[in-house]
Amino acid sequence: MNDEQDRGIPQLLGDALSQFTKLFQNEIDLAKAELGEKAQQVGIAVGLLAGGAVLVIPAVVMALFAFSAALISAGWSQPLSYLASAILALLLAAVLVAFALNRLEARKLAPTETLRQLDKDKETVKGMVR
Repeated sequence: MNDEQDRGIPQLLGDALSQFTKLFQNEIDLAKAELGEKAQQVGIAVGLLAGGAVLVIPAVVMALFAFSAALISAGWSQPLSYLASAILALLLAAVLVAFALNRLEARKLAPTETLRQLDKDKETVKGMVR
């Protein structure tokens, strides 16, 4: 009989524990990498949102002034035309905020690959223990 056949239960359990430890460390490394990737996505989304907000403000203000001037030229009163412009601006802001919040949803930022791999590993460990 060779050495592999002579290994006892304690050594087999030790080997299984060693393999599980390596597997767990690999999963931690995967989670770190995936969470770093998700954090980068959040950073990019926030940067794009801030950059867009800074650049769009002057353009929107001028467009709203032009819209108000057009309404005044069409016979609307100044207060009513400015109110219509403000409502239009609120609608545009709501669309932009909704788009940004959609990109920051928790389910899109979850480490899905790591969670999937952990489920696989759980099944593998269960198979090893049996």
